Amino acid sequence: MAIPDDWFGHTVTRLVRLMMVMAAVGTVAALLWRGWKWGAGYAVGAAISGLNFYWLKRLTESLGSTRVRRRSAVFLASRYVVLGLIAYVILRYSSISLPAALAGLFVSTAAVIVEILFELAYGPN
Repeated sequence: MAIPDDWFGHTVTRLVRLMMVMAAVGTVAALLWRGWKWGAGYAVGAAISGLNFYWLKRLTESLGSTRVRRRSAVFLASRYVVLGLIAYVILRYSSISLPAALAGLFVSTAAVIVEILFELAYGPN
């Protein structure tokens, strides 16, 4: 089984597109279904999910590097604390919906599942 040269790049591009579509559709659906508090909550959760995906992508790209920056290693290790604090401040001091924000956090997970199904159906044999 031969893997194309830019397989990882195409996969990441599809994942980012899927996350953007899921975030937009989910935000509009939550907005229409339950109002602006739910739409804003889903959008915040999806944004945090996208930011976490970006940080994970940077981590995987730096694994093969011979020069690892100590500052970025500490930041990547503490990213869940940073994301948790951001979410806490936004949700504690605003009136957006916590359940909608939690649903938005699963945007990257849902995109990965769709990508797995895509690769199973259309990936290299």
